[in-house]
Amino acid sequence: MTSRLEPYRVQAFNTAKLSENKMHDDTVAKRFGFSGGLVPGVDVMAYMMHLPVTKWGRAFLEHGLIEARFVKPVYDGETADVSGEESDGVLSIQVESRGQLCAIGSASLPAAAPSVSIADFADAAPVSERRPVDARSYELGKWLGTVPRAWAGDVAKEYLTDVRERDPIYISEGLGHPGLVQRVMNRVLVDNAILGPWIHVGSRMQLLSAARSGDELTARAKVTGNYEKKGHRFVELDALVVANGRAPVAHCQHIAIYQPREQTAA
Repeated sequence: MTSRLEPYRVQAFNTAKLSENKMHDDTVAKRFGFSGGLVPGVDVMAYMMHLPVTKWGRAFLEHGLIEARFVKPVYDGETADVSGEESDGVLSIQVESRGQLCAIGSASLPAAAPSVSIADFADAAPVSERRPVDARSYELGKWLGTVPRAWAGDVAKEYLTDVRERDPIYISEGLGHPGLVQRVMNRVLVDNAILGPWIHVGSRMQLLSAARSGDELTARAKVTGNYEKKGHRFVELDALVVANGRAPVAHCQHIAIYQPREQTAA
Protein backbone atom coordinates (compact mmCIF):
# COMPACT_ATOMS: atom_id res chain seq x y z
CA MET A 1 0.00 0.00 0.00
CA THR A 2 1.26 3.44 -0.94
CA SER A 3 0.48 6.62 0.99
CA ARG A 4 1.58 10.22 0.65
CA LEU A 5 2.72 12.31 3.58
CA GLU A 6 1.71 15.92 4.03
CA PRO A 7 4.26 18.01 2.11
CA TYR A 8 6.71 20.14 4.05
CA ARG A 9 7.59 23.61 2.75
CA VAL A 10 10.75 25.47 3.78
CA GLN A 11 12.16 28.86 2.91
CA ALA A 12 15.75 27.76 2.41
CA PHE A 13 18.53 29.54 4.26
CA ASN A 14 22.20 29.51 3.36
CA THR A 15 23.82 29.00 6.77
CA ALA A 16 27.33 28.98 5.30
CA LYS A 17 27.64 32.31 3.48
CA LEU A 18 30.65 33.23 5.60
CA SER A 19 32.18 29.76 5.82
CA GLU A 20 35.60 28.72 4.58
CA ASN A 21 33.87 26.79 1.79
CA LYS A 22 33.36 29.48 -0.82
CA MET A 23 30.96 27.26 -2.79
CA HIS A 24 28.40 28.96 -0.53
CA ASP A 25 29.50 32.40 -1.74
CA ASP A 26 27.54 33.82 -4.68
CA THR A 27 30.54 35.12 -6.64
CA VAL A 28 32.65 31.98 -6.30
CA ALA A 29 29.77 29.56 -6.92
CA LYS A 30 29.04 31.24 -10.24
CA ARG A 31 32.54 30.28 -11.43
CA PHE A 32 31.45 26.65 -11.09
CA GLY A 33 28.28 27.07 -13.11
CA PHE A 34 25.79 27.80 -10.32
CA SER A 35 23.37 30.72 -10.04
CA GLY A 36 24.61 31.63 -6.57
CA GLY A 37 25.91 30.25 -3.31
CA LEU A 38 24.62 26.79 -2.45
CA VAL A 39 22.56 26.00 0.64
CA PRO A 40 24.69 23.30 2.35
CA GLY A 41 23.73 19.74 1.47
CA VAL A 42 23.72 18.82 5.16
CA ASP A 43 20.99 21.42 5.70
CA VAL A 44 18.95 20.22 2.73
CA MET A 45 19.22 16.75 4.27
CA ALA A 46 17.99 18.23 7.56
CA TYR A 47 14.89 19.48 5.69
CA MET A 48 14.37 15.93 4.43
CA MET A 49 14.61 14.48 7.94
CA HIS A 50 11.49 16.36 8.99
CA LEU A 51 9.21 13.85 7.23
CA PRO A 52 10.45 10.59 8.83
CA VAL A 53 10.57 12.25 12.26
CA THR A 54 7.00 13.46 11.76
CA LYS A 55 5.97 9.93 10.81
CA TRP A 56 7.93 7.82 13.31
CA GLY A 57 8.79 10.29 16.06
CA ARG A 58 11.50 9.50 18.59
CA ALA A 59 11.85 5.95 17.29
CA PHE A 60 13.33 7.33 14.07
CA LEU A 61 15.83 9.43 16.03
CA GLU A 62 16.87 6.30 17.93
CA HIS A 63 17.27 3.81 15.07
CA GLY A 64 16.05 5.25 11.76
CA LEU A 65 17.84 5.00 8.42
CA ILE A 66 18.02 7.81 5.86
CA GLU A 67 19.80 8.26 2.55
CA ALA A 68 20.05 11.40 0.42
CA ARG A 69 21.60 12.39 -2.88
CA PHE A 70 21.81 16.01 -4.06
CA VAL A 71 20.91 16.52 -7.70
CA LYS A 72 20.58 20.30 -8.13
CA PRO A 73 21.35 23.23 -5.82
CA VAL A 74 18.92 24.80 -3.40
CA TYR A 75 19.48 28.55 -3.14
CA ASP A 76 19.14 30.99 -0.27
CA GLY A 77 15.66 32.43 0.13
CA GLU A 78 14.05 30.07 -2.36
CA THR A 79 11.15 27.80 -1.41
CA ALA A 80 12.06 24.14 -0.99
CA ASP A 81 9.17 21.66 -1.14
CA VAL A 82 9.81 18.34 0.59
CA SER A 83 7.45 15.52 -0.36
CA GLY A 84 7.25 11.92 0.76
CA GLU A 85 5.53 8.75 -0.35
CA GLU A 86 5.56 5.55 1.71
CA SER A 87 5.41 2.08 0.20
CA ASP A 88 6.07 -1.16 2.09
CA GLY A 89 7.68 0.67 4.99
CA VAL A 90 10.05 2.75 2.85
CA LEU A 91 9.52 6.49 2.64
CA SER A 92 10.70 7.98 -0.66
CA ILE A 93 11.62 11.65 -0.29
CA GLN A 94 12.10 14.42 -2.84
CA VAL A 95 13.10 18.07 -2.54
CA GLU A 96 12.04 20.45 -5.30
CA SER A 97 12.87 24.13 -5.71
CA ARG A 98 12.41 26.57 -8.57
CA GLY A 99 10.58 23.82 -10.47
CA GLN A 100 13.60 21.50 -10.34
CA LEU A 101 14.28 18.25 -8.55
CA CYS A 102 17.08 19.11 -6.12
CA ALA A 103 17.43 16.05 -3.88
CA ILE A 104 16.17 12.49 -3.66
CA GLY A 105 16.35 10.01 -0.85
CA SER A 106 14.61 7.45 1.29
CA ALA A 107 13.99 6.70 4.95
CA SER A 108 12.89 3.64 6.87
CA LEU A 109 12.55 2.42 10.42
CA PRO A 110 14.38 -0.86 11.13
CA ALA A 111 13.01 -2.93 13.98
CA ALA A 112 16.07 -2.03 16.04
CA ALA A 113 19.41 -0.29 15.65
CA PRO A 114 22.04 -2.63 14.20
CA SER A 115 24.90 -3.68 16.42
CA VAL A 116 27.97 -1.53 15.72
CA SER A 117 31.16 -1.85 17.75
CA ILE A 118 33.00 1.35 18.57
CA ALA A 119 36.18 -0.75 18.65
CA ASP A 120 35.94 -1.21 14.87
CA PHE A 121 36.50 2.52 14.30
CA ALA A 122 39.90 3.97 15.08
CA ASP A 123 39.90 7.00 17.37
CA ALA A 124 42.19 9.21 15.29
CA ALA A 125 42.94 12.83 16.14
CA PRO A 126 42.51 15.49 13.47
CA VAL A 127 45.72 16.84 12.01
CA SER A 128 47.64 19.19 14.29
CA GLU A 129 48.17 21.64 11.44
CA ARG A 130 45.85 21.83 8.45
CA ARG A 131 47.56 22.16 5.07
CA PRO A 132 46.15 22.81 1.59
CA VAL A 133 44.40 19.69 0.32
CA ASP A 134 46.52 17.35 -1.80
CA ALA A 135 46.76 13.65 -2.69
CA ARG A 136 47.84 12.75 0.86
CA SER A 137 44.98 14.50 2.66
CA TYR A 138 42.41 11.75 2.10
CA GLU A 139 44.49 8.70 1.24
CA LEU A 140 42.54 5.48 0.77
CA GLY A 141 42.32 3.57 4.05
CA LYS A 142 43.37 6.56 6.17
CA TRP A 143 41.62 7.19 9.50
CA LEU A 144 40.50 10.75 10.19
CA GLY A 145 39.16 12.38 13.34
CA THR A 146 37.39 15.63 14.17
CA VAL A 147 37.59 18.37 16.75
CA PRO A 148 34.81 17.74 19.35
CA ARG A 149 31.73 19.88 18.87
CA ALA A 150 28.59 20.47 20.91
CA TRP A 151 25.38 22.37 20.30
CA ALA A 152 23.63 23.27 23.55
CA GLY A 153 21.17 25.85 24.85
CA ASP A 154 20.76 28.87 22.59
CA VAL A 155 23.17 27.41 20.04
CA ALA A 156 20.97 24.32 19.67
CA LYS A 157 17.87 26.50 19.29
CA GLU A 158 19.66 28.65 16.71
CA TYR A 159 20.47 25.53 14.70
CA LEU A 160 16.79 24.53 14.66
CA THR A 161 15.91 28.02 13.42
CA ASP A 162 18.62 27.90 10.75
CA VAL A 163 17.31 24.61 9.29
CA ARG A 164 13.71 25.81 9.66
CA GLU A 165 12.81 22.89 11.93
CA ARG A 166 9.36 23.26 13.51
CA ASP A 167 8.90 19.87 15.16
CA PRO A 168 8.74 20.48 18.95
CA ILE A 169 10.33 17.10 19.84
CA TYR A 170 13.88 18.47 19.98
CA ILE A 171 13.15 21.15 22.57
CA SER A 172 10.47 19.29 24.53
CA GLU A 173 12.61 16.15 24.90
CA GLY A 174 16.04 17.80 24.94
CA LEU A 175 17.27 15.98 21.84
CA GLY A 176 19.89 16.88 19.27
CA HIS A 177 18.76 17.13 15.66
CA PRO A 178 20.33 14.40 13.48
CA GLY A 179 21.33 17.08 11.00
CA LEU A 180 24.07 17.93 13.48
CA VAL A 181 25.58 14.51 12.82
CA GLN A 182 25.85 15.47 9.17
CA ARG A 183 27.62 18.68 10.10
CA VAL A 184 30.15 16.60 12.03
CA MET A 185 30.67 14.45 8.92
CA ASN A 186 31.50 17.58 6.92
CA ARG A 187 34.04 18.47 9.60
CA VAL A 188 35.94 15.25 8.86
CA LEU A 189 37.04 16.92 5.63
CA VAL A 190 37.44 20.45 6.96
CA ASP A 191 39.33 19.54 10.16
CA ASN A 192 41.99 17.63 8.22
CA ALA A 193 42.82 19.88 5.25
CA ILE A 194 42.42 23.41 3.93
CA LEU A 195 39.92 23.04 1.12
CA GLY A 196 38.95 25.26 -1.74
CA PRO A 197 35.29 25.32 -2.79
CA TRP A 198 33.80 21.83 -2.39
CA ILE A 199 30.41 20.07 -2.59
CA HIS A 200 28.62 17.50 -0.44
CA VAL A 201 27.14 14.98 -2.90
CA GLY A 202 25.22 12.50 -0.75
CA SER A 203 25.00 10.56 2.48
CA ARG A 204 23.63 7.45 4.13
CA MET A 205 23.02 7.59 7.88
CA GLN A 206 21.93 4.77 10.18
CA LEU A 207 21.00 6.29 13.52
CA LEU A 208 22.04 4.19 16.52
CA SER A 209 20.78 6.30 19.42
CA ALA A 210 19.11 9.64 19.99
CA ALA A 211 21.68 12.35 20.68
CA ARG A 212 20.99 14.71 23.54
CA SER A 213 21.18 18.47 23.16
CA GLY A 214 24.68 19.46 24.25
CA ASP A 215 26.34 16.11 23.56
CA GLU A 216 29.95 16.46 22.46
CA LEU A 217 30.13 14.84 19.03
CA THR A 218 33.16 13.48 17.17
CA ALA A 219 33.62 11.31 14.10
CA ARG A 220 35.87 8.31 13.58
CA ALA A 221 36.13 8.13 9.80
CA LYS A 222 37.91 5.89 7.32
CA VAL A 223 38.54 6.98 3.74
CA THR A 224 36.92 4.32 1.54
CA GLY A 225 37.12 6.09 -1.80
CA ASN A 226 39.25 8.72 -3.53
CA TYR A 227 38.85 9.02 -7.28
CA GLU A 228 38.34 11.29 -10.26
CA LYS A 229 35.10 11.37 -12.23
CA LYS A 230 34.19 13.83 -14.99
CA GLY A 231 36.95 16.17 -13.93
CA HIS A 232 35.90 16.22 -10.26
CA ARG A 233 37.88 14.67 -7.39
CA PHE A 234 35.66 12.67 -5.02
CA VAL A 235 36.20 11.34 -1.50
CA GLU A 236 34.06 8.73 0.28
CA LEU A 237 34.01 8.22 4.05
CA ASP A 238 32.73 5.47 6.32
CA ALA A 239 32.38 6.77 9.87
CA LEU A 240 30.99 6.31 13.32
CA VAL A 241 29.79 9.49 15.02
CA VAL A 242 30.22 9.21 18.78
CA ALA A 243 28.73 11.22 21.65
CA ASN A 244 30.90 12.15 24.62
CA GLY A 245 33.69 9.80 23.54
CA ARG A 246 31.78 6.61 24.25
CA ALA A 247 28.23 6.35 22.85
CA PRO A 248 27.72 5.55 19.13
CA VAL A 249 25.13 7.91 17.67
CA ALA A 250 25.21 7.13 13.94
CA HIS A 251 26.97 5.05 11.31
CA CYS A 252 27.46 7.22 8.23
CA GLN A 253 28.67 7.03 4.66
CA HIS A 254 29.48 10.45 3.21
CA ILE A 255 30.43 11.43 -0.36
CA ALA A 256 31.85 14.79 -1.39
CA ILE A 257 33.58 16.44 -4.34
CA TYR A 258 36.60 17.96 -2.65
CA GLN A 259 38.15 19.35 -5.84
CA PRO A 260 35.44 20.33 -8.36
CA ARG A 261 36.22 21.43 -11.87
CA GLU A 262 35.45 25.01 -12.77
CA GLN A 263 33.13 25.84 -15.64
CA THR A 264 31.39 28.79 -17.19
CA ALA A 265 28.33 29.88 -15.25
CA ALA A 266 25.06 28.85 -16.86
